Amino acid sequence: MTEEQRLLENQATGSKWHRWGPYLSERQWGTVREDYSPYGTAWDYFTHDDARSRAYRWGEDGLLGISDRHGILNLAIALWNGNDPILKERLFGLTNSQGNHGEDVKECYWFLENTPTHSYMKALYKYPQRAYPYQELIDRNRDAGRESPEIELVDTGVFDENRYFDVFVEYAKTTPYEILGRITIHNRGPEDAPIWVLPTLWFRNNWTWKTGTLRPGLSTRANGRIEVGHPRYNDMWLVVDDCAELVFTENESNLEKLFGGHNASPYVKDAFHRYIIEKDAHAVNPAKAGTKAAAIYNTVIPAGGSVTYRVMLSDIRKSLPNDFDQTFEARISECDEFYDNLAPGLSSDVRAVQRQAFAGMLWSKQFYHFDVERWLKGDPTQPPPPSTRTRNEAWKHVHSAEVLSMPDTWEYPWFASWDLAFHTIPFALIDPKFAKNQLLLLLREWFQHPNGQVPAYEWSFSDVNPPVHAWAAWRVYTIERRQTGVGDTLFLQKAFHKLLLNFTWWVNRKDEFGNNVFEGGFLGLDNVGVFDRNRQLPEGYTLEQSDGTSWMAMFCLNMLEIALELASHDMAYEDVASKFFEHFMYISSAMNSRAGDGAELWDEEDGLYYDVLRHGDGTCERLRVRSVVGLISLFSVTVLEPSVVEKFPGFRRRMQWFLDNRPDLTANVASMQRPGQEDRLLLSVVPKEKLERVLEKFLKPDEFLSDHGLRSVSKYHCDCPYSITLAGETFHIDYEPGESTNGQFGGNSNWRGPIWFPLNYLMIESMQKFDYYYGDSLRPHMPAPDGPQISLGEVAADLERRLLGIFVPGPDGDRPVNGGCQRLNNDPYWKDLITFNEYFHGDTGQGLGASHQTGWTGVIAKIIQQLYVTNV
Repeated sequence: MTEEQRLLENQATGSKWHRWGPYLSERQWGTVREDYSPYGTAWDYFTHDDARSRAYRWGEDGLLGISDRHGILNLAIALWNGNDPILKERLFGLTNSQGNHGEDVKECYWFLENTPTHSYMKALYKYPQRAYPYQELIDRNRDAGRESPEIELVDTGVFDENRYFDVFVEYAKTTPYEILGRITIHNRGPEDAPIWVLPTLWFRNNWTWKTGTLRPGLSTRANGRIEVGHPRYNDMWLVVDDCAELVFTENESNLEKLFGGHNASPYVKDAFHRYIIEKDAHAVNPAKAGTKAAAIYNTVIPAGGSVTYRVMLSDIRKSLPNDFDQTFEARISECDEFYDNLAPGLSSDVRAVQRQAFAGMLWSKQFYHFDVERWLKGDPTQPPPPSTRTRNEAWKHVHSAEVLSMPDTWEYPWFASWDLAFHTIPFALIDPKFAKNQLLLLLREWFQHPNGQVPAYEWSFSDVNPPVHAWAAWRVYTIERRQTGVGDTLFLQKAFHKLLLNFTWWVNRKDEFGNNVFEGGFLGLDNVGVFDRNRQLPEGYTLEQSDGTSWMAMFCLNMLEIALELASHDMAYEDVASKFFEHFMYISSAMNSRAGDGAELWDEEDGLYYDVLRHGDGTCERLRVRSVVGLISLFSVTVLEPSVVEKFPGFRRRMQWFLDNRPDLTANVASMQRPGQEDRLLLSVVPKEKLERVLEKFLKPDEFLSDHGLRSVSKYHCDCPYSITLAGETFHIDYEPGESTNGQFGGNSNWRGPIWFPLNYLMIESMQKFDYYYGDSLRPHMPAPDGPQISLGEVAADLERRLLGIFVPGPDGDRPVNGGCQRLNNDPYWKDLITFNEYFHGDTGQGLGASHQTGWTGVIAKIIQQLYVTNV
């Protein structure tokens, strides 16, 4: 069976091939949902050290593991090198307060392969043979300060002389309910080295929190086989190669160790650590039963040698199959065939980037469980939570037990709504059903607020992110239609109806003065503002946001496009299309004209749009920060084909009425009355003369244009910082191309200069749309002001190549993403491994922030598709 056939079978059978997948989180500790502290100190309440001994309430975590899609049964590996102080059952990283730039995983691991149905998965973990330097990493990052780069594991010398193991973990499905696992460990060091390997199987603890919950069980009656029994599911068996020992315990907290309390059973969560490292023979259950079990392998691997261990999780009681390795070879071949068919003829370097980007996207699908009302009230068997716990109390309806696409499996192991919108774009290429379901999930009644707001992320569901879900729904629809020839109008209808609620929420809640100029706070751009745009301003001050207004104009156009498409199947949508056309006109006019009180977002002198600060005395002041806030206006663009306009006479008449009778609104809208290429019509917030001015800044190397993409803040501010005094407090902003030097929003991200993929991707799309209308009639210099004149389509392609250049080796053989690290660039065991970071240095392209945020950086897979396959 090919991967395409499995995907088709998924369509017909309720996604049975997704029953098992990489849904086990890389980090459950330190999350909001596990935080029962009085004041929301999640990182301190449940620590990495606690995780070894303390049962989780809402999920599980493990090392390169898998689970069923309900997060009930989990399979992962644990490791010990004979030197570490703890058993390696999960990844280690610094908390937000420990890291000099916020939380950061301090491990070396890569997601290498994954298919959409998870029929084949492969990942790599580099495990040092020396003792892991836990305290050194804490101390050195604490002492480094915000002005210094993060101290990573490779900086400690722990990998010197290649004294480490390459641990490859692979999974291959034979059926939707049978998974083979292969663990291959290479000793890269110069000497023989011991290692303990524990394939570990356990149940998520859902019985401690409510009386009467039936407990599942693991047991054994034969060497090499663990029997799996659950009151709600069919029996399963974990079969392993003959090994020295199977050990069992309970997935329950060690209350004695954690709190000085009494353990109901002597067999608790940290038993395997105590059994192997502390040599406590009484830690494991001699009756060979429990809710957590492992097979223990202990061997010495010769220098340069390797060893392989095999496991199988099956719904049928049987031995390991004779064709075990042949099954892996078949799945690998099918994986190659699937991706080669998607993007044939790619060079080996580009192919590696796309394959690993898709792998990271697929490995980042995680089970996310959170019942906010239950979390706020507490569990019946536990002490009542403190009354000071009020986080997300307006979101008691949120009840998730879903597999969701996460921004990063360690740093951000929770959904982020605007991140997820971008995730769906590459997913649409390989699994459009999953992409569509992700968007619809966020709009379901157990996520979307009754007032229409979409939840942001678990730290604060009420935060406001850019309204990009209509754009994502439209793009997923068009990508699938291009791939298959058929558009899923039912999906589009479902999304559209819920997005109407979200649009209404924005209009009612984020336009304080009713003048079609919107607020919104930080809008996902964290520290891009001169001050924290999420903070309550002093009394009398109001911030009217260029980006908030631009996002809403874009929202209008996205809804207009969807309505016109749906009107092709149901004319009832024609009137709704007219409504969004008119609303776009109002917003566009507000963006480009001076309101009666003097507020104007456009700055004629600088040729950019800026936020406007309203003072208590009625005066207005532009915040002249040259940032992406002023470029987002370019995203509010769409092109209407004359055939589409002619198809809907009611829409055409209403549009013409506006053109004839409301010149006050239409005068500033780009080219509504001047047909472009092939008589197309353009709807854009930015008229041509202003577009040319903005492009002068965007395409200038000493402003926004980096060798590696579009900067988030102009390099102009390197020599010309901007400052403002507000209620006696002075704020300033300059160009910071690397990691943040301030603690705004936790200090682990920076929008004051680095390159971020989501906005770069939207800019590429906008340039393509403008080119579709203007063609050769608009050819800016790139780079400005003296570079060759090229079309806007060529600008888009050039930007795509710059972004791809972050990941592929340059003329010197180094990948810019690696930041000059010689081991990553030159070592044969490292140089083909690619990380897809959260953001990238504005001058060098070095990867920064979350190191495995394949999430929205994964759009590089779609960019590659555009460059080499579809051209758009």
